[in-house]
Amino acid sequence: MEPFDVVAAVIRFQHKILCVQRGKGNHPYLAYKYEFPGGKLEPGETEENAIIREIKEELNLEISVEKKFLSVQHAYTDITITLHSFLCSCENPALTLTEHLNYKWLSIGELKQLEWAAADEPIVRKLEEMEISELS
Repeated sequence: MEPFDVVAAVIRFQHKILCVQRGKGNHPYLAYKYEFPGGKLEPGETEENAIIREIKEELNLEISVEKKFLSVQHAYTDITITLHSFLCSCENPALTLTEHLNYKWLSIGELKQLEWAAADEPIVRKLEEMEISELS
């Protein structure tokens, strides 16, 4: 099974990180789990352009992409993905949910309270190892 590339934004605003909750969806193993928002790349699209587009489509949120954070390859039961995460920021945290059930702005120490999609868990662990000052 050939992995496909997806992007995720670790969006920061005033020392908090945006976490979004998936709905029921087509994949039971992802239902109601939290994730960092993002999605699939379109043909010919850069990872940075994909993340900006996906966040605008899913959350109506304007972000700045700062730097690549961590890439994770994960095999779910029916798909394998390579998840490319980016540290991002926003000037205004107001957003509109179009695909997700819920969202939370949490400190790094609070992230472990949530039930995360498996591919996002290594990103959460790496964030927990860092100081917030290292994220800038």
